[in-house]
Amino acid sequence: MDGKHMQIGEVAARTELSLRTIRHYEETGLVVPSARSQGGFRLYTEADVARLMVIRRMKPLGFTLDQMRDLLEATDRLDSGAELPPGERADLLERVRGYQEAAQRRVAELRTQLARAEEFATTLGERLAAARRPS
Repeated sequence: MDGKHMQIGEVAARTELSLRTIRHYEETGLVVPSARSQGGFRLYTEADVARLMVIRRMKPLGFTLDQMRDLLEATDRLDSGAELPPGERADLLERVRGYQEAAQRRVAELRTQLARAEEFATTLGERLAAARRPS
């Protein structure tokens, strides 16, 4: 990381999240700006952007704010570089694995929903095409 700081507007553009959403995630403790400018503006780093991207990817899969917080705490602990007792490391990895499995299940459910939606759209298109043909 180069330590470059970004203001919230740039972060919003990069993450495709609104300023309001980013502030909400800050209020709930999911992300904390790395610094503040002399004028009090929130300043973010690449690590903060990466954290927001995790949140953004979890949201459409139906994960709650508490689940997002839990996963982020587990990954923060794993990524901290601190020596972890083997039992704690195993527990953290199991938590992350549980979220991976939940995400895979939700993706499968969404694929099923998408297939049904595509089938429905195709059926409607066929009905419209049939209705346009002269009798």
